[in-house]
Amino acid sequence: MRILICEDSVLLREGIVRLVADAGHEVVAALPDAGRLDEEVAATSPDLAILDVRLPPTFTDEGIRAALRLRAAHPDLAVLVLSQYVEERYATELIAANTGGLGYLLKDRVADVEEFLGSIETVGSGGTVLDPEVVAQLLTRRQRDSKLSRLTERESQVLALMAEGRSNQAIAKALYISEGSVEKHISSLFLKLDLEPDTSGNRRVLAVLAHLDSHPNA
Repeated sequence: MRILICEDSVLLREGIVRLVADAGHEVVAALPDAGRLDEEVAATSPDLAILDVRLPPTFTDEGIRAALRLRAAHPDLAVLVLSQYVEERYATELIAANTGGLGYLLKDRVADVEEFLGSIETVGSGGTVLDPEVVAQLLTRRQRDSKLSRLTERESQVLALMAEGRSNQAIAKALYISEGSVEKHISSLFLKLDLEPDTSGNRRVLAVLAHLDSHPNA
């Protein structure tokens, strides 16, 4: 996989370069800021871009705004965003606007090398990987949503695990219930959220988050 990295911390940037290279991937560029990001993406045609949310010069939201810009210009480009915190506004926009090849992880996850490399593989192959803390904050922000309040406790648990990108089998294992029960909960929660039942993987995660985001004051 051809990977572009944009991270201002030298230690973290070089650490990621080493990790992905050792895993057999090609690093086509490793940038300290977003100044030449668009040009490098156009010149190197990476399969995956790994971006820090906070980049120079303001260290606020340059990275995640760059991710939105890149996905708009290059729909097939997979993007993995790394952050020390959850930028709710842009995180929701990024997640809801795309159908796959997307990851949003807190930097603590990078410490688990095997998990981090697995996330890179998942995102690079078109999957979605969302940090549990990201999911929790996005869902908590929308607890006032009347449609979300229709869900039972079990359906809310299933929804949270779905939003993490877990399969029905993984959800069943995590909640100690059968896959058949998971499927029933999914069908029920989609009906309660006025969404057509959908088991097509990542699209269901994005559909749920997009729906919740479209009703922030309901």
